[in-house]
Amino acid sequence: MDTKKILDYLTELAANNDREWYHAHKKEYKDANEQFEILIQRLIDGIGTFDNSVVGNIPKELTFKLVRDTRFSHDKSPYNPSFRAHISSMGKLPIPVGYYIMIKPGGGTFLGGGLFADMFANATKMVRDYISQHLDEWNSIINDAQFKKYFEVKGAALKNVPIGYDKDHKCAQYLKFKSWYLEYAVADEQVADGEDFLTKAIEVFKVMKPFNDYLNNALKDFVMPTR
Repeated sequence: MDTKKILDYLTELAANNDREWYHAHKKEYKDANEQFEILIQRLIDGIGTFDNSVVGNIPKELTFKLVRDTRFSHDKSPYNPSFRAHISSMGKLPIPVGYYIMIKPGGGTFLGGGLFADMFANATKMVRDYISQHLDEWNSIINDAQFKKYFEVKGAALKNVPIGYDKDHKCAQYLKFKSWYLEYAVADEQVADGEDFLTKAIEVFKVMKPFNDYLNNALKDFVMPTR
């Protein structure tokens, strides 16, 4: 598992973010992507020791494309120079929540979890309702010493507690959120040591699991919208 090959390719792509360079270096892409899929398989195996719901996933079905949608962006560079994957019981769908990895050289690599997407209004309401009704469990998870060593809860948020919820609720700050997620940054130097990175990722994801479980309990009746 050569994670340095991943970093090297993505660094070059970031410096040469155009279609001509990309197509001229398809072999380098293929080699780097192969290493990333090996990493994802080993993550599945490692996560599976404490969360068997992810076992059976196929790495290539969990990854995201490099190609960017530039239709509504001022940045017209065609590629996102990062390798990304989401590992959950239902693959790479945002719900149920799972374990997210993004390798992006230059300080952009992180291990994530929770609900990143805030476009599902019913999902947001489900989580708000669950937090308001299961406050002790929420506090137990986010105030755990091991959890606090790695994470703080992040998310897009409203300025005020939404209508229908007590503005003086003990967890009012989290009821303002529209998404609830975690990020743990990883330096390029650690990513470059594939075995060390793998060990750290599994360790971080294990600490993350109770948070993911909590959100998935809140979202157990969520149905993904159909197009």
